[in-house]
Amino acid sequence: METLPTGISVLDRQFGGGLPSGSVVVLKANPDSQSELILDRFARIRRCRYLTTVRSAGAVEAALSLDGDEETTVETTDDAGDLDEAAALTDDLPEGGTLIVDSVEPLEADASPSTYAEFLDGVRSRVDDAGGVAVLHALRGGEDPRTRRITEQVADVVFDLRTTVTGTEIANRLVVSKFRGGAALEEPLKLKLTDEVAVDTSRDIA
Repeated sequence: METLPTGISVLDRQFGGGLPSGSVVVLKANPDSQSELILDRFARIRRCRYLTTVRSAGAVEAALSLDGDEETTVETTDDAGDLDEAAALTDDLPEGGTLIVDSVEPLEADASPSTYAEFLDGVRSRVDDAGGVAVLHALRGGEDPRTRRITEQVADVVFDLRTTVTGTEIANRLVVSKFRGGAALEEPLKLKLTDEVAVDTSRDIA
């Protein structure tokens, strides 16, 4: 099985080069975090189809750092919760490419568990056929949709970005609690999220 880099050097080192091709990744994060930086790196490393369910395609294109040689196609849904439309827009995945769904909650919120599970099964099949990687951006806030458990169960890898503010410090820790076909991290990885994704080498102050 081929290993695909994430575009984030610290993660690729931890995972022995990247993620297994065909992987479905869930990135959980707070809406006010810098989690979009992680999506940006995934989008830039190879050809990417980026489905936005909340922001406009223009806003996503403006925010992405599209200065590399790889191609990113941004699509937006007319109805944020329409699974059929979302499935159609994610159908044409480039060989070895990345699929990003940002964010997945509108699709989770309005669907029955069985219908949503069928949608995720389709995503998995397309990513597996293309030998690529899918990243589902799952934002926290209030009560999680009832289908969030399905999202996490179907996923091969779960990234949980936890952001805390204490005094004058903003701390970002990435917990990788699930890695099907690989090794989950034993400890949270402290990240520095500014205009890049890097290891935070500052010491924690009790």
